[in-house]
Amino acid sequence: MTKRATAKYKISRRLGASLWGRDKDPFNKRSYAPGQHGAAKRRKTSDYGTQLREKQKLKGYYGNIGERQFRRIYQEAARRRGDTGEILIGLLESRLDMAVYRMGLVPTVFAARQFVSHGHVMVNGRKVNIPSYTLKEGDEIEVREKSKQLATVLEIVQNPERTVPDYVELDGKTLKGKFVRMPKLADVPYPVVMEPNFVIEFYSR
Repeated sequence: MTKRATAKYKISRRLGASLWGRDKDPFNKRSYAPGQHGAAKRRKTSDYGTQLREKQKLKGYYGNIGERQFRRIYQEAARRRGDTGEILIGLLESRLDMAVYRMGLVPTVFAARQFVSHGHVMVNGRKVNIPSYTLKEGDEIEVREKSKQLATVLEIVQNPERTVPDYVELDGKTLKGKFVRMPKLADVPYPVVMEPNFVIEFYSR
C-alpha cells in the first residue's frame, strides 16, 4: 500500500475539514489535527498559510495529487483564456478518475484512481488506464464488460452514495456514461467550500 493511500485518513484532520463528506471520515470524531500536539488550539493563519491550506485542500480532495502534477495543471489553467480559478477546477474535474468518481462507480476518489489504473475503464471504446487522462466534452466512458460484474461495482451502483452531477451522465444498467462538459466551480458538489482563487494567489507570488 502506498504512502499516499495510507495517509489519506489524516488529510481531513490536518486541514480541518471533512473533505469528502463521508460518514467514515475520522474528522467527524476527531476534528483536530493528527499527531501528539494535534488537539492543541489552532493558531491564527497568515495569508500565506491560508493560501497554502486551500492548495492542500484541493490537492487532497482530488486524491492527494503530487505537487509537480498539480502545478502543471495550474500552469495549463493559467495559460488558457478566462478565469484561471474556474479553469483550474474544470481541468481537475476533467480527469478520468474524477469522472468515474462523479458517475458513482466507486466510493472514493482513491478507489477511482485504482479502478482506472487496473484497466476497468474504456473511453470511446478504448481501454485507458491513466487516472489523469484528460477527458473532452462528449467523451464516452464505459466499464469494461468483464469488470461489470465486480461485486464492488454492483453494490455501489445499486446503493449510490452520491447524486450524479449534470456535467456527467451515467446509465446505471449498462454502466456507460458521458463527460458532458467542463464544469464551473458552482457546478461541482464539494462537501466543503473550495477557494481556488487562493490557489492562484499562492502560485502567483
